[in-house]
Amino acid sequence: MSAITLDRVTVRVSVDGRPAPKTLLQELSLDLTERRIGVIGANGSGKSTLLRLLNGLVAPSEGTVRVDGADTVRAVREVRRRVGFVFTDPLSQLVMPTGREDVELSLRRSLRNAAERRARAESVLDRFGLLPLADQSIYELSGGERQLLALAAVLAVDPEVLVLDEPSTLLDLRNRELLRRTLSGLRQQVILSTHDLELAQDMDRVLVVDAGKIVFDGDPAAAVAHYRALSAAGLPTAGLPTAGLPTAGGGSRGDSAPGAGGQRVPGAGGQGFPGAGVRGGTPEQARLGKP
Repeated sequence: MSAITLDRVTVRVSVDGRPAPKTLLQELSLDLTERRIGVIGANGSGKSTLLRLLNGLVAPSEGTVRVDGADTVRAVREVRRRVGFVFTDPLSQLVMPTGREDVELSLRRSLRNAAERRARAESVLDRFGLLPLADQSIYELSGGERQLLALAAVLAVDPEVLVLDEPSTLLDLRNRELLRRTLSGLRQQVILSTHDLELAQDMDRVLVVDAGKIVFDGDPAAAVAHYRALSAAGLPTAGLPTAGLPTAGGGSRGDSAPGAGGQRVPGAGGQGFPGAGVRGGTPEQARLGKP
């Protein structure tokens, strides 16, 4: 199993019109060694930024990220050979007209011979039940078929780690279940962000991200409970304004967020910022190992 290490990682980005940079992630130190790791949190909490650090799509402003010892900044090509990345919207990742051509694109660096490349592409498509659709336009495929195709295109080069950014967001119930079964059968280490709390509970370990910090790290069920409590803490009382209202423990609503037992890292409330690609990497760069 691969070992991914984040050592005191902070990510900041410049924002037009603001004198100071915006902090997206703050002082993260993690060792990611489990076979299945989930990341949950509100929109803008820093989940996507965290995932993009893992294959060099985002570079840390401070600290280091290493994949089996390879630095994601200094050895980005090697890291991207090891870590495959699947984006939320498969259409942002599928750049060729058909599935066959898209999988062959992924293979062009590793297989120079066109006949071998085509044969390997057909084998990969067949593995995912997509061979009958190989020459169909990607725009004629269903959402689930496109997501499977994007997954197949990334797995064609056999990475050691598969990172997925909210892979079930655009899927209906049937295709969400198909995705869960597909991921459970993969040999790769899987690290994913999701709003699907059932999918999160399939993991071996779950991180809860809030305001650019890891506020819980541990058992999936406990992590989901912590996230629910954190989310509920910010909900208004029906029909009543919440600003300045006293809470049961004194103070005003919004002063604190309830925690959950068994956590490795203390909880923290607050509103996060939207993630951004500091390095400016594209889906094609992520797939083809370009810096």
